[in-house]
Amino acid sequence: MPTQGLRLGNIVPDFSMETTHGNFDSFHEWKKGKWAILFSHPADFTPVCTTEIGRLALKYDDLQAMDCLVATLSVDPVKSHQDWLNDVVAHCENEIEVKFPIIGDADRSISTAYGMIDPGTSDEQSLPLTIRAVFIINPENKLMLSLNYPACVGRNMDEIYRCVQALQLSYERSIATPANWPNNHADIPFGDGRTSDFKGSVFLLPTVSDDEAKENYPGFHTCEVPSDIPYLRLVKQEDLEKKA
Repeated sequence: MPTQGLRLGNIVPDFSMETTHGNFDSFHEWKKGKWAILFSHPADFTPVCTTEIGRLALKYDDLQAMDCLVATLSVDPVKSHQDWLNDVVAHCENEIEVKFPIIGDADRSISTAYGMIDPGTSDEQSLPLTIRAVFIINPENKLMLSLNYPACVGRNMDEIYRCVQALQLSYERSIATPANWPNNHADIPFGDGRTSDFKGSVFLLPTVSDDEAKENYPGFHTCEVPSDIPYLRLVKQEDLEKKA
């Protein structure tokens, strides 16, 4: 698949992979029926990457509990990954175990297919490295979210975890998560007073009619705004989960 063709909703490219957990003929088969995160880092034995893999390892059990697999990748060979992991674990004061595979992509074939190559960086052989990319992929192998970071900015694993939560919550549901979810709408006008009951709530999409909303989510609340357009319709997360 051409790099410019990888868009949200596309089936992600399949590939064989050599990893710290062995070799696999197909990424699609490896993650079959599950959510997955593909997470690239520029290079082994570098400071920011060392902290990122460590923090991702600390978050791994939470992601696994959500039936979400993790695979990370750089253009270093697998032997380099294996040696480097000793440093990753030591830097986290030996309080972690890296349970996910790290892919060796020395020929840059996977990185190129996913558009992860950073032409502004190179290794000792003057070959390009990867950017800090995150791809969240659904059980049908469709790309649901992608994040690209420059080499100088480390990623926040809590935000990646939040994104997986939000995507899974909205999967096959007509809802969207507001800004700062799940800490949103902690104190809003309600009736003659205010309420915190809608903290962590989600929005119904405009495609959901009021009749459908009343039938499926009778406790939904419409926020009043000067336009009088009733598009800010909140549903408590627990009410949404009752319909799962």
